[in-house]
Amino acid sequence: MGWLLDRGDRRAYIYRPSESVQILENPDSLSGDPVLTGFRLDLSKVWG
Repeated sequence: MGWLLDRGDRRAYIYRPSESVQILENPDSLSGDPVLTGFRLDLSKVWG
């Protein structure tokens, strides 16, 4: 799993093996589940 954060457009691209890229518009946070169970990234400081 990988995340690419585009601060300019406030988009998060989520990459998972054998799946299509998921694009989120201006998310408040990202969850690491199920790879990183319980991990949550607060994006408020990233978007600033």
